Amino acid sequence: MVNDANKQQLLRPIDTDLTASPNFVAYTTSKHATLGIMKTAALEAAPRKIRVNSIHPSPVDNRMMRSIEEGYEPGKGADAQKAFAASIPLGRYAAPLEISKLVLFLGSDDSQFITGTQYVIDGGQTIK
Repeated sequence: MVNDANKQQLLRPIDTDLTASPNFVAYTTSKHATLGIMKTAALEAAPRKIRVNSIHPSPVDNRMMRSIEEGYEPGKGADAQKAFAASIPLGRYAAPLEISKLVLFLGSDDSQFITGTQYVIDGGQTIK
C-alpha cells in the first residue's frame, strides 16, 4: 500500500514465520527476504520522508485459514484449527480487524517517526 498523503508504504508477508521450519526452506527464505527488502526500501525512501514497515501476523481467522486447515487434515479442518490455535500462546487466531488497526496506525500521523521496523502481531507465537 502506498499512501501519498501520509507517505507510508507497507510490505505485508502472508504470515509470521520469522523463525525457521524444517522442510520449508524456500518458504522461510522468502519470508526472511521480505525483511531485507523492507529495510532497504526504508533506507532508500527515507530522504523523501516515505516510511516503510512490515507486518507479520499469525494465522488470521478467515477463509484462507479454513482452506489451509482442510488441506492439512482433509475432513478434519476443525481439528486442525484447534491444533493451530493451540500453538499460539493467546490460544486463538488473529481477527482481521486486529491486523487492520495496526495498518491504520502505521498509515496515520501517529506513526510519523516509525520506519524500517517489523511488527509481529501473532498472539505471542514467535516467542515460543
